[in-house]
Amino acid sequence: MAPRSDIGPVRGTRPEVPPSPALQQASLSSAPQDGPAPHASAMASGATLAQRPTADPTRDRGKSAGGEPWLLEVDNLHVHFVTSRGVVRAVEGISYGVRPGETVAIVGESGCGKSVSALSIMRLLAKPASRIVGGRIMFQGRDLLKLTEEDMRAIRGRDIAMIFQEPMTSLNPVLSIGLQLTEPLKIHLGMNDEDAQARAVELMGMVGIPDGERRLSQFPHQFSGGMRQRVMIAIALACNPKLIVADEPTTALDVTIQAQILQLMKDLSRELGIAMVIITHNLGVVARYADRVNVMYAARMIEQGTAEDIFERPRHPYTVGLLRSVPRLDRPRGEKLETIEGLPPNLLDPPPGCRFAPRCPAAIAACTQSVPDLVEIDAGHHSACIRARELAEKGPSGIGLPAVKAVARAGPGSDAGRPLVEVDKLTKHFVVSRGSRLLGRPSSMVRAVNDVDFAIQPRETLGLVGESGCGKTTVGRLILRLEQATSGNVLFEGESVTEAGREALTRLRRRIQVIFQDPYSSLNPRMTVGQILAEPLLVYKLADDRKAARKRVEELLEQVGLYGYMADRYPHELSGGQRQRVGIARALAMEPKFIVCDEPVSALDVSIQAQIINLLEDLQDRFGLTYLFIAHDLAVVRHISDRVVVMYLGRVMEVADRETLYANPQHPYTQALLDAVPVPDPVGERSRAHRILGGEVPSPLHPPSGCVFRTRCPLASEECKRAVPELRKLGPDHHAACIKL
Repeated sequence: MAPRSDIGPVRGTRPEVPPSPALQQASLSSAPQDGPAPHASAMASGATLAQRPTADPTRDRGKSAGGEPWLLEVDNLHVHFVTSRGVVRAVEGISYGVRPGETVAIVGESGCGKSVSALSIMRLLAKPASRIVGGRIMFQGRDLLKLTEEDMRAIRGRDIAMIFQEPMTSLNPVLSIGLQLTEPLKIHLGMNDEDAQARAVELMGMVGIPDGERRLSQFPHQFSGGMRQRVMIAIALACNPKLIVADEPTTALDVTIQAQILQLMKDLSRELGIAMVIITHNLGVVARYADRVNVMYAARMIEQGTAEDIFERPRHPYTVGLLRSVPRLDRPRGEKLETIEGLPPNLLDPPPGCRFAPRCPAAIAACTQSVPDLVEIDAGHHSACIRARELAEKGPSGIGLPAVKAVARAGPGSDAGRPLVEVDKLTKHFVVSRGSRLLGRPSSMVRAVNDVDFAIQPRETLGLVGESGCGKTTVGRLILRLEQATSGNVLFEGESVTEAGREALTRLRRRIQVIFQDPYSSLNPRMTVGQILAEPLLVYKLADDRKAARKRVEELLEQVGLYGYMADRYPHELSGGQRQRVGIARALAMEPKFIVCDEPVSALDVSIQAQIINLLEDLQDRFGLTYLFIAHDLAVVRHISDRVVVMYLGRVMEVADRETLYANPQHPYTQALLDAVPVPDPVGERSRAHRILGGEVPSPLHPPSGCVFRTRCPLASEECKRAVPELRKLGPDHHAACIKL
């Protein structure tokens, strides 16, 4: 891929830090002495590095195939972790390069080695458990693995910066934002207090934080998640680095804030000529922002190429499966999600040959006999699959990969009978501090949910979407009576849940169950899976004795796609996807009619997410279940839901059936949410007009007057300040709360 012409030199007047003598004398060609590399690697033709059985003596290791010097070159990197159970081969022989000013993505499932490779670049792996046993990491011609710790400290933050996944744990909670921003300026650039303070204010403005001078004295807990991530970016940009490594920089952010942060990073990269390595499992993000893509699986690099090639012409069965697993907003809904069955291998004892062979529908006997090399299939496009050329010539179905099939689902009943669940004017306010009559201080109150109305028909899935803090989860907890409503009512089959007494509530909870967001924290770590599932059966006398309960437990595990023998395992012995299946089995144990699904797939990899979504759909068809599906991923909600409710700051903004809402959204907030969702199609993404919603969700302690969305709404007027808009009917089963409609 040709270098972009719109990237200029790094701007700014900050002084350069000269390299130390040790840094200048660092060897450019010798390998680390703490262990031999299993095999050498060579630079591939085109824009990527590819592994080879033997080194190419004619290769200029300091340059890309086009003659342009690499800014960063990861060459045949091997990383091991020594544990009590043995050696975990976390990274095995990966190689890739990054040019100045370009964005390179590394994608793959959890545990594939993405973050380990990033931490290796920064030399931040925990010791003594971690060992880099082979390879080189060349940065501007210097091998970072050969530098002393003192020399590496001079590079970290100055020339290479890192943005970590969770900003709250990455920022020091006891130091002010200003102190954390000025520290690298003083250490690396030798600035005095006055200059560092001025530069810090400049950086706050650069990343879109208003009133930067005042906010420098604040602490991390006084910032929202999006603002904390902006602070992390400001710290990374402080010294005008040449490379930024971003490890899942938007995982904890809402879709609108995610769009703001990523666009900010991309714009700054182009403006300042900064290269970026983005580690993510969000393929939509990769499609929108990456120039080139590296796909990892089980510690190895299995495919490399430009973003367009990877998404349009994948040359590895794993990449094909990964792309099929993702729900998409740019394609008609109605197809069942493709899944990658099975789990990644145990890196303590990986299988011989291709690591993906045990899960690959196209695997043949030769796949298990030798490790496939990463070879060029098309110009600049490399794959580590012995059937890659067949895949290029015949397509996925030509080598045995199953075709995606349309699946007709029963859906909700067409009769206009009484809804199963009715939510009527539901309101919940939390008092966070008591007022004082003596001192004249009023009580502080969080208005979490305000006058929420909706109904759910039998066998229907109602999606509930919105940004963090909008009240989605609180609504779910109010329906379950895990919280007591301030006012309003919830009816289940005509019976009030809100006003139910103890006996009535016990009876209702048999028919209303929940699947929580985090499958690990919602399962008792001291109980086996069998004990967790048998407990409600015995308490509610759904099984006569423990033997009958054990039999029912095994049936439940088989219903959710697990094996009966897993009843003897503890939660920590299961994968994330398996733990979520246990959570679903626990909900099914009570034979409910209605299940509240609270972000049930947000913590899972895309391939495991597809398995859980398909499972929920299958169980709904089999048992006639009704779901309230709470999520922030609009593509997932579109795939599984029949109707959708959009919430913002405790109020309902829009309600419509799925097809109407996604094809013809009427409320400005719904339009902004859909505009912010990236789709896994680089060509389509780069041709879309991206309208990014500015600002952040106001505090529910002090919500705006009138329409709560007006502070961020592009259509807002003085009229929007005066009255709270009511839900207006726009069509059959389509309502929106906007005075402009």
